[in-house]
Amino acid sequence: MDFPIGSGGGGSGDEQEHSNARKGKRSYHRHTSHQIQQLEAFFKECPHPDDNQRRQLSRDLGLESKQIKFWFQNKRTQTKAQNERADNSTLRSENDKIQCENLAIREALKNHEKVSCLLAKYIGKPISQIESSNPMLGSSMDVPAAISRNQGPGAALDQGHGSSSPLTDQFKKISDTEKPLVLETAASAMDELIRLMRINEPLWIKSPADGGFVLHRDSYEKIFPRANHFTNSTARVEASKDSEIVTMNAMHLVEMILNSDKWIDLFPSIVTKAKTIQVLEPGMLASRSGTVQLMYEQMHILSPLVPPREFFFIRHCQQIELGVWLIVDFSYDCSKEKTSPSRSWKLPSGCMIQNMPNGYSKVTWVEHVEVDDKTQTHRLYRDLICSNIAYGAARWVVTLKRMCERYTYSMDDIAPTGIGGLGVLNLPEGKRSIMKLSHRMVKNFCGMLSMTGKLDFPQLNEVNNSGVRVSVRKSSEPGQPCGMIVSAATSLWLPLPSHHVFSFFREEKTRVQVHQTIYILLNM
Repeated sequence: MDFPIGSGGGGSGDEQEHSNARKGKRSYHRHTSHQIQQLEAFFKECPHPDDNQRRQLSRDLGLESKQIKFWFQNKRTQTKAQNERADNSTLRSENDKIQCENLAIREALKNHEKVSCLLAKYIGKPISQIESSNPMLGSSMDVPAAISRNQGPGAALDQGHGSSSPLTDQFKKISDTEKPLVLETAASAMDELIRLMRINEPLWIKSPADGGFVLHRDSYEKIFPRANHFTNSTARVEASKDSEIVTMNAMHLVEMILNSDKWIDLFPSIVTKAKTIQVLEPGMLASRSGTVQLMYEQMHILSPLVPPREFFFIRHCQQIELGVWLIVDFSYDCSKEKTSPSRSWKLPSGCMIQNMPNGYSKVTWVEHVEVDDKTQTHRLYRDLICSNIAYGAARWVVTLKRMCERYTYSMDDIAPTGIGGLGVLNLPEGKRSIMKLSHRMVKNFCGMLSMTGKLDFPQLNEVNNSGVRVSVRKSSEPGQPCGMIVSAATSLWLPLPSHHVFSFFREEKTRVQVHQTIYILLNM
């Protein structure tokens, strides 16, 4: 410590006060990065060093023993505080999760008695008694009329078999004066889709969640400026891109996509209804290049808790290179109403199909839609819907790949073999029949889960129901008896990975547990 120099202590009063202030200050020593690194490493091995270890560290690092002691005390306090904060955060998260589960359980228990009473009214009764004893339908309204009232545009498409088709009455076709504008819009949409297919950055960026391509909105709007179709604050845009190799040649795939019935067969778990309303341009017979047609489709995600999406759209096919086809879809409002009831609008989307030398095809898919369905989506599914998982490009190409594999397998002339080489079906024709039956079962099951024709039961209103949906529909599928079919379905969340749940249901050893679980749930 320096002191003022003078004779007889004749320093000024200010100098003495300054000296006393400096004496009162505590001196701080900042450790070097090397010292901190060595202390951190030792702390990981031994958070409570003894005297000998502290002295050894003091000699190695050039610090006093007290400095070593205080550093470890402070480090232990800091680590304890960090662990407590992490534990508190985890506990809060678990508490929120438990509260949500308790709320769902209370709602389910509160409404279980209502659902049980409702189902007890109809189970085991013939359809004639259901019609006469249902006070909600009224004496002058039958069940088919109630279904038609609750279904919307998709119902008219399915019931248009008579002489006066509801398609003509409810949905306007494109007139000759509108046709040039539609064809011009189709060409612009084709140009946009080509650029979306062939350009990655800056239009597309990698998603940190799953590594897939998602659209960079700022870059897209600079290249393709347009006004939003929906102006609500709840509206959002979904855009994604993905590709896969499928076991089908390109021309065959193009033919199936342009056929509305085969379009459903390709995507039975996504598309429940499809219809070609009007062919504007038939295109070339050999390649289908230049085809333009007005179509309708209804999509869903295999749950009665989520309303389906409906699109009226233009589909345009063009062969852009030798062995390369591009098919673009974009929404078209063909409703006679001034305001469209649809809450989904398809921006230029579609697929590029490239022939490969081995007879396979490379399919690149772009899905780009504007939707306003957040308020209608059940909270159990909002994360799934808003994250490009439910209707994203990845789901389309994966579904297409699986269906092409099924189709290739069913067309193979090699008979299947069972355990020990014994064939379950001895002929390829038998295998194809089983494949067709299983495909029809999948289509029927997926179609039931959309529940677009569910009746408006007061016991099952959207505000306080337990997630159960009841639907009444006509039996029109081949192989089923004529009449009415009553279906009930629900969705639930399980804290398990999906492959564990799948294995539980498919394993023969756990079949008894499956039936016991279902019995317990039905009798809660």
